[in-house]
Amino acid sequence: MTSALSDAALAQLFTQARTFNKFTDQAVSDATLAQLYELLKWGPTTMNSQAGRFVFVRSAEAKERLRPTLSPGNLDKTMAAPVCVIVAMDTRFQEYITAQFPAYDGRPMFDANPEMTQTVAFRNSCLQGAYLILAARSLGLDCGPMGGFNNAALDAEFFPDGRLKSNFLVNLGYGDASGNHPRGPRLAFDVSCQIV
Repeated sequence: MTSALSDAALAQLFTQARTFNKFTDQAVSDATLAQLYELLKWGPTTMNSQAGRFVFVRSAEAKERLRPTLSPGNLDKTMAAPVCVIVAMDTRFQEYITAQFPAYDGRPMFDANPEMTQTVAFRNSCLQGAYLILAARSLGLDCGPMGGFNNAALDAEFFPDGRLKSNFLVNLGYGDASGNHPRGPRLAFDVSCQIV
């Protein structure tokens, strides 16, 4: 990996990519969703913990389960999107860590420190949700990531055993630019960054 991506690839992933509020009615296949996961899973996480979990809400029945958890501003666009991904975190991710991180057994460290476990689960599910967005864009999908939902109600509906906790949602599909808002500016390098 010694060469930079092309300008076209960078545009698709970053500079021309948008947050979409509206999608065409083109379906997103099971194969595409599987390919999406096969890409995002390679992104780095703490001790290869892979605490993110993903529920692809696509069927009409599943969307009806999601409906009462959504804020009014996110309701219509989410119900109309081909897929809404619940990006969640596994609060007991350490049960898999010995196989995922064979350097040493990290499970006792996490079992003994619930606060650290929560921090690691949240951080890494955020990372994996971001990898999902980049993987989706690389496959030609558009994304609409968002908060604006009732976490407790969603968790009660989709994760009643309490092991998984919702982090954020991402609508997925093939974007319809007519629903886009004007693009917001980004902070300048000298505002956000330091080289020391």
